Amino acid sequence: MNIKLTEFVFTAAVIFLLSGCQSNPVRPAIVPGVEVKTVETKPQAKPAAKPQTSHSLGVIGAVEPVYFLPMKTPFLSRIDTGAETSSVDVANLKNFERDGEKWISFDLINRESGETHTFEKKIHRQQKVKRIEGTEERVTVMMSIKFGGEIINAQFSLAERERFRYQGLIGRNILTGRAIVDTSISNTLK
Repeated sequence: MNIKLTEFVFTAAVIFLLSGCQSNPVRPAIVPGVEVKTVETKPQAKPAAKPQTSHSLGVIGAVEPVYFLPMKTPFLSRIDTGAETSSVDVANLKNFERDGEKWISFDLINRESGETHTFEKKIHRQQKVKRIEGTEERVTVMMSIKFGGEIINAQFSLAERERFRYQGLIGRNILTGRAIVDTSISNTLK
């Protein structure tokens, strides 16, 4: 029996050694109850490049000239990226009706040149403006301006800005997509 046991141990050892000498010695571990799935991964797409935005006016400064058409002399205007709607200093506001619609007449007086023009405009909307002193209601009209060589038709709230240094204020409704503002410079536009 000792020979049979020795033969058995020898045979078992040979089988064990031969099983480790196969051409693919690495076998996946089998774990009961776990199913292994192979998932193919696709190469990740490169993130889309940000669209290039061209700003027709380029880089402008903190104060720029604005022509309120048909006036011939520019108004130096504060560029204000914090203001949603542009505004302009006017005088002699008078409400009236025309063909059943609300209109307003006003004078635009260039303080530097003295040039004056009377406008009659249909009221576009009433707008509440937040100020340090509280909320103020203003009339908004559509105005045509020349700004850096572009003719733009945009909303302007009419304000009495005589206590402000600049008669015009250009807000985001005109600046968005047209200009990048650098507050360290001024008067870049003609």
